[in-house]
Amino acid sequence: MRYLRKLGLAAALMAASVAFAKLASAQDWPNRNITVVVPLGAGSASDIISRVVMEQVGRQIGQTVVVENRPGAGSTIGANTVAKSAPDGYTVLVYGAFTSAQALYSKLPYDTLNDFVPVISLGQQPLVIVSSPAKGYKTLGDLIAAGKAKPDALNYSTAGVGSASHFGAERLRISAGFEAQHIPFRGAAEAVTEVVSGRADFSAQLATTTISLINEGKLAALAVSAQKRTAVMPQVPTMIEAGLPADSVYPFYTGMFVPAKTPRPIVERLHREAAQALQAPAVQAILAKLGVEAMPMTIEQFGAFFREDVEAAVALVEAAKIPKQ
Repeated sequence: MRYLRKLGLAAALMAASVAFAKLASAQDWPNRNITVVVPLGAGSASDIISRVVMEQVGRQIGQTVVVENRPGAGSTIGANTVAKSAPDGYTVLVYGAFTSAQALYSKLPYDTLNDFVPVISLGQQPLVIVSSPAKGYKTLGDLIAAGKAKPDALNYSTAGVGSASHFGAERLRISAGFEAQHIPFRGAAEAVTEVVSGRADFSAQLATTTISLINEGKLAALAVSAQKRTAVMPQVPTMIEAGLPADSVYPFYTGMFVPAKTPRPIVERLHREAAQALQAPAVQAILAKLGVEAMPMTIEQFGAFFREDVEAAVALVEAAKIPKQ
């Protein structure tokens, strides 16, 4: 018994020592470079947002922030890199549409809900439902009516399976109750070109990707997939204003995540620094041009929002009968 008590005491001392070391490390954070992993290629929305915001964070904390693009395997390579990294606040994931992989892949090398800590939302970018003016759809209601009148007659183009344009269009289709054929492409540019040409009936794309074509009269903006009208095209009604329920909206946002077990003080510091960076005039000016709108939330609120978004993405894939990969 005495031996067992000694073992118990040793274990307790070791646990206390580890906890103290983590606390000391958290108090010392940051004392070296921070790596931000973006699981998409350079020039993507997540990449630009991460560079703009995190460079400002680096200036605030007096450390260099290095952004690394690690695309591939539907963004799972970059996400897995962060999931398997040390939970010390020096490896951060910045990504939009993080939930699609959880919904689409039957097996992932990480657990989306348990291997990451959601830190903060860096903002959302509304999608706009666009069509060629030659199609004659003046409103979203016209498009929906056409879809219901001739089931499976419509098609829509996207930037690929699991992309924001894919999930955004599926949210619209299921919520409105009509059928349409999915035509995936390798990027947003190709998908938009198909709509302009009239070969695709509609698409759900970022407002900033389509605004110049809308202004030139080459695309018709039918509605924005957002809770409120977007500042970049305030004349376009929301899908809710068009009569669809709130769950028709697809929230395309970019968030910051760290590995699970990252000390809470570090998570809180990252949240505060990023929130402060988002208030910097230079950062706000650049994000405004990208059509990024604020999503102010506490750590707890963003965590709950992220969990609900994962569940909603899984439900969407099941309802739309999108094949798992």
